[in-house]
Amino acid sequence: MGSPAQPRPRFRLRTILIASGVAVAVLAAGGWAAFAAGGDPKPVRSAQSAPQSFAPQADPPRATPTRASRGGAREATPTPKPKTVRPSAKPKPAKSRFKVIGSGSCEASYYWESQPTASGERFDPSELTAAHKTLPMGSKVRVTNKNNGKAVVVRINDRGPYVGGRCLDLSKAAMAEVGGTGAGVIPVRYQVLARR
Repeated sequence: MGSPAQPRPRFRLRTILIASGVAVAVLAAGGWAAFAAGGDPKPVRSAQSAPQSFAPQADPPRATPTRASRGGAREATPTPKPKTVRPSAKPKPAKSRFKVIGSGSCEASYYWESQPTASGERFDPSELTAAHKTLPMGSKVRVTNKNNGKAVVVRINDRGPYVGGRCLDLSKAAMAEVGGTGAGVIPVRYQVLARR
């Protein structure tokens, strides 16, 4: 008999071709995987490297859908928040159209009977008027009730009162403005005013 069988050259060639074809297929699959993953230029690990774990990755948290993401119109720019205005410690007082040219304190009474006045006009208890002994007719006077701080501006159109300690006799409407009709006679502070 002859010598032991020697491998045939054709068989070897076929084995080499199959092995090289498998290697080319593995390399091509690795290249395609790298390209599909974003073209990462890092070299693909060889098939003989350590086994990788294929645990599924969790999705990143998603923001709560907004009204615009559900098909509504989107705003071009976000709406700014309204600014908070802090009130100043002391509000600025409104500038008066009058300046004070005289002042004093006394007691004031009131009257309501319809009668002629020293200025010649008929007395109207519903008007903001007052009587004074010496101030010119038509003078404006701010009268403040010392008991409660309420004030009213009256026009002098009559003379009086002629009772000791009193310097003003207010109309019924003016006395009601300063809250003194219940008392009848009240302590007041007055300021004579002139236009600025």
